[in-house]
Amino acid sequence: MSHALVTANATTLAVPREQLDSYLRAVYSVPVLSAEREHELALRLRDHEDVEAARELVVSHLRFVVKVARGYSGYGLPLSDLIQEGGIGLMKAVKRFNPDIGVRLVSFAVHWIKAEIHEFILRNWRIVKVATTKAQRKLFFNLRSSKKRLGWFSREEVESVAEDLGVPAQTVLEMESRLGGQDVSFDPASSAEDDEAGWTPSAYLQAPPASDPAEVLESSDWESQTSERLYRALQELDERDRVILEQRWLREQKATLHQLAERFEVSAERIRQLEKNAMGRLKQLMD
Repeated sequence: MSHALVTANATTLAVPREQLDSYLRAVYSVPVLSAEREHELALRLRDHEDVEAARELVVSHLRFVVKVARGYSGYGLPLSDLIQEGGIGLMKAVKRFNPDIGVRLVSFAVHWIKAEIHEFILRNWRIVKVATTKAQRKLFFNLRSSKKRLGWFSREEVESVAEDLGVPAQTVLEMESRLGGQDVSFDPASSAEDDEAGWTPSAYLQAPPASDPAEVLESSDWESQTSERLYRALQELDERDRVILEQRWLREQKATLHQLAERFEVSAERIRQLEKNAMGRLKQLMD
């Protein structure tokens, strides 16, 4: 039933921004259902999965969605988007509505409409989410209404709001700080002046060493010279010491002391001593 319901009403819920006034006129032209007609349609939907009944229930209540959406106009998001999200909540409410519970659909649907609008606002109000937990989301919307009433918070007002909402005062202060923050572009805008561009976050990142051609060349030369000096120093060692160092340090699969001990027919302790002496000799040759 849910798929059919969505399909039947997808075009109805689409709210074009450039034609919002026309959409609103069309919504308000749909008559309000009587209690008897609403009950009849709800029974047809529940008992027979009547898609046309679902469509009429949704369309006749879109004026209520508009009313709820207008209450969230202070968040700076397009009214058309708020209405569209509220319409999704209305569809969910229609799907779950039980005509036998004795309440009107509009009373049942308000929770679903507001829930969808809340989710949309939290996803789009800031690039960085300001509320992620259930408690933070509740505080987010309640605190905004309190801010309209109280303006800037004093300590007493913070404690008052915290007591009213049942949260710690520190939580209220943290959310107030988030609400007062603004998104900052990571990179400067193309039209930004040099002074403005210097204040964006990207200006404070340290460039990786590989991004500086001079440092890349210097590193490459150092590695090349070091490799050449190491090769020459190894050639100065006798064959046994050279093999031990190569097998112990210059191979991907390093040999163990016991493996080399078997090869040269000496003890593992003797190999360890030879390795230590060879390393000392190698450092002297490379200095």
